[in-house]
Amino acid sequence: MTNKDLFEALRMFEKEKDIPMDYMLQQIEKAITIACKNYYDGNDNVVFKIDPEKNAFDVRLKKTVVDEVFDPSFEVSEEEAAAINKRKKYTVGDEIEVPLDPKKLGRIAVAAARNVIRQGIRAGEKGQSLLEFQSKLGEIVTATVERIDPKSGIATIKIGKSEAMLPKSEQVGCGELHEGDHVKVYIADVKDNERGPHAIISRSHPGFVRRLFEQEVPEVFDGIVEIKSVSREAGSRTKMAVASSNPDIDAIGACIGQRGARVNRIVEELGGEKIDIIEYSDDPAKYISAALSPATVTKVQIIDEEKKSCKATVPDGQLSLAIGNKGQNARLAARLTGWRIDIRPESGFYGEDEDDEPAPAPTEAPEAAEAEAPAKAEAPDETAGQPEEA
Repeated sequence: MTNKDLFEALRMFEKEKDIPMDYMLQQIEKAITIACKNYYDGNDNVVFKIDPEKNAFDVRLKKTVVDEVFDPSFEVSEEEAAAINKRKKYTVGDEIEVPLDPKKLGRIAVAAARNVIRQGIRAGEKGQSLLEFQSKLGEIVTATVERIDPKSGIATIKIGKSEAMLPKSEQVGCGELHEGDHVKVYIADVKDNERGPHAIISRSHPGFVRRLFEQEVPEVFDGIVEIKSVSREAGSRTKMAVASSNPDIDAIGACIGQRGARVNRIVEELGGEKIDIIEYSDDPAKYISAALSPATVTKVQIIDEEKKSCKATVPDGQLSLAIGNKGQNARLAARLTGWRIDIRPESGFYGEDEDDEPAPAPTEAPEAAEAEAPAKAEAPDETAGQPEEA
């Protein structure tokens, strides 16, 4: 291979693999240096003169000029030095750069050099994948379904020039996937381990809903309407708290859109998942009351502000609505607000003293906190009066 062929190959490799030529040249230099060290008994004093624009690739090994050569790997005679460079006179003790032909390094040294280059290519590909994933962390990307495992249902997704796995549990709202389908996914995290960099992608993450609203609602994208918090049980229901920095703009109305056009597009993307949009408030009582919608809350009593524990009182007929099907409404409200909510009916705690203190607040982070329905109160009909889609 001529120097021109080498640089043309590197340019093509850069175009196809997105691995910079400079990086590959560094790997080649490293490989040749290791090969020289192996072939010349430890002499790795290699000098490279490389100019891609001129297709110039020159490799030389430094040796010392001596009277009598005892170690040809490190030494040359004055006569040899004169033959190498006729324009300069060398004396004993001078260093000379001896032209090196990589082809003459020996089979073992060349094999070792190839291994170094291969490892460099793999490392370069890993690095490019990692950079690609990291640049999209926390964002929604439209990816292509490459293949689907018939047993597990795991989909292999092509994101740019990299691949990621979308488990069946994360394929919320996208129906039955097929090879070649385009699907929106959220880059939730990026990991790098012995298997290489890989993205954790999801359609069930709360961040997926947040980014969908940023795409659909200009006011959210511009920062006029801020999404303060999102709690979600993927495939079933999402609660989202919003606030407007402009008093002339209704935060909830902006997210819903005219005749529900904006929110309906997001609901369709999520496969029919219900979305409750409430107004955020700095007042915990107002915020908690709104979070328990569509139930009407008559009173919110703060029990322990430090531990974020409170008691919410609702009309008897709306207890099941406040709790929700299998406790979902109360659970999402607690995650949304970060408060532990003890929900009680106005008539009392089904025979218990209303002044009883609720159980201590959980110690987990607000996003993970869950609401508690009254421990001894069974909702008459947990499926009744479920809120309609926002």
